[in-house]
Amino acid sequence: MKQSLHEIPSTPLQAGEGASMQMLISSQTAPHFAMRKFVIKKEGFMPFHTNTVEHEQYVLKGKARVRMGDESFIAQKDDILFIPAGVAHSYHVIGDEDYEFLCLVPNQEDTIAMVKTGGQGCGC
Repeated sequence: MKQSLHEIPSTPLQAGEGASMQMLISSQTAPHFAMRKFVIKKEGFMPFHTNTVEHEQYVLKGKARVRMGDESFIAQKDDILFIPAGVAHSYHVIGDEDYEFLCLVPNQEDTIAMVKTGGQGCGC
């Protein structure tokens, strides 16, 4: 199977601000993992949340403050992140460009739960 990135629709995410996702390889196509591309626009964020599946991520572009559990760090182009299942995490874009990353997840049921925070919801 071959597809161009530009042929795949981008879906805005309901949670956060300025975030969207493209399903590059779905669970219907590949038996073990799905591959998705996320874009969070400059000054955007994805709120503090948990997933019931692990995430493997590769940062393509930009910088974001990532909160993972009690840890907070800057992720940028060419960084690789592993987010274990059940660990709360969030993203807040910093700098002058969008933050883009590939995210691979196992083909298992994934339940997402928002985690309450005191700020704008990014958990940063």
